[in-house]
Amino acid sequence: MIIELAAKNDHEILTSITKKSKAYWGYSEEQIEIWSDQLTISESYIEKNAVYKLVSDTATMGYYSYFHENEKTIRLDNLFVLPDYIGKGFGQILMNDFLNRTQSMGINKIILESEPNAESFYARFGFVKVGAIETSIKNRFLPIMELILKP
Repeated sequence: MIIELAAKNDHEILTSITKKSKAYWGYSEEQIEIWSDQLTISESYIEKNAVYKLVSDTATMGYYSYFHENEKTIRLDNLFVLPDYIGKGFGQILMNDFLNRTQSMGINKIILESEPNAESFYARFGFVKVGAIETSIKNRFLPIMELILKP
C-alpha cells in the first residue's frame, strides 16, 4: 500500500470514490446527482491542486486533496475513502500522510469543511469546529473546522 501523487487521468476513479463515499452516509442517489458538480474531480482540479491517492496493488482505495488559501493556511479540500474501507484505519493513514506532508511547509493553520458525519473523525486529529455553513438540504450544516499548528 502506498500514497502517491494522483495523475490527471485519475479523475474518474477519484470522482467515483467521492460519490460512493458520500453516499455511504445515507444520501439518496438523487441527492448525489444534485451534488454531482461539487463531487466531481476534474483533470484541471488535479493539475491545480495537491492530490494524493492511496493505492493497494492496482486499486485506488481513497485520496485527499488540498491547496493553499494563503501563505500560512492550507485548506484540506477532500479526504474520501471507498465505503469498503471506511472505519478500518485507511482514512487515518491518509490524514497522517497529509499532516506529515504539511509539517515542513511553514503553515500555521489547516481549515476544512467537514461532512457532518465525519466531524468526529477530524476532531480526533485536533481539529476544532469554528463555524458552520448551511447547505442546500434544510437544517443540514457543514462544520467549518480548523487545526492550529505549533511553530
